[in-house]
Amino acid sequence: MALTACGSDDNSGGSASSAPTGDIDCAKATVNAAGSSAQKNAIEEWTKLYAQKCAGANLNYNPSGSGAGIQAFTSGQVAFAGSDSALKPEEVGPAKQRCQGSNALNLPMVVGPVAVVYNVQGVDGLKLSSETIAGIFAGKIKTWNDPAIAKENSGAKLPSSPIKPIYRADESGTTDNFTKYLNKTAPKIWTWEPAKKWPNSTGQGANKSDGVSSQVKSTAGAISYVELSFATNNKLQTAQVKNGAGEYTTLSPDSASKAVAGAQVVGTGNDVALKIDYATKEAGAYPIILVTYEVACEKGLPAEQSKFVKSFLTYTSSADGQKILTNLGYAPLPPSVLSKVQASVKALA
Repeated sequence: MALTACGSDDNSGGSASSAPTGDIDCAKATVNAAGSSAQKNAIEEWTKLYAQKCAGANLNYNPSGSGAGIQAFTSGQVAFAGSDSALKPEEVGPAKQRCQGSNALNLPMVVGPVAVVYNVQGVDGLKLSSETIAGIFAGKIKTWNDPAIAKENSGAKLPSSPIKPIYRADESGTTDNFTKYLNKTAPKIWTWEPAKKWPNSTGQGANKSDGVSSQVKSTAGAISYVELSFATNNKLQTAQVKNGAGEYTTLSPDSASKAVAGAQVVGTGNDVALKIDYATKEAGAYPIILVTYEVACEKGLPAEQSKFVKSFLTYTSSADGQKILTNLGYAPLPPSVLSKVQASVKALA
């Protein structure tokens, strides 16, 4: 099976499972998709395993970033898009036109915990609240031994060296979710609106998840935000983040799933757009998460593409598809959300 990874991210995790075991209505077609680089490793593994079951099926996925993926979808270049945020109001109209007047559905498929990663020698297990994180990325906290950081890390040997923030330079759903988190939990410090494009000039930009990871790894004093899978595979230091219950929580698939379980479904009909509670008080919940959606036409695709998209997403939303995520640095969808996604995929035509 061909998998075309046209972006710069190269962060392959280990194989986590076997090919699908259930009945799949295989589609023999070559289909293009694009979007979220956060889900690249999951798509890559799913594509490989789906191919073992469905000979003659080819998915070419370009991890170009969420913004570019939605643009490719609305312009008819791809059969579905991966996006780390649900369609914005201004994107709904073009998406509906793309779907020949039918709705474009937001289908949650991958839970990606967003790690706050840093590079400070001798400082492990750094603890940070949302206010401190916001202060750093707003350019108000400039050295590692700043009193705000020292207060949360009693006994840590914090250097007086400058903090070097790194942000995603390209339009990114990861940035959208990270800025939503800052805006919701530290609004007095983080005064910018959530956006896929980084909103200020604090620090230095790097393209895609892979570029951010490499920049942090090679820059002493750096701090940034990147998905758990990239943090793990690049062996980056990750901070413990304070949640709404006042707990400093370690990032893990389990702590991320706890946060998603409390999300509210705000989509209507077969749309499963979620509203994440970034100030969650759920015990043990890690508060900075993103959900990657597959944005797909409910109806309106050419028959060959439509059959492929439904078949492939039936697999990715199955128990077989979801169980591979944990070993790749993601978290599976909690059952309450997964059941809704499976029903929506079943309704695709």
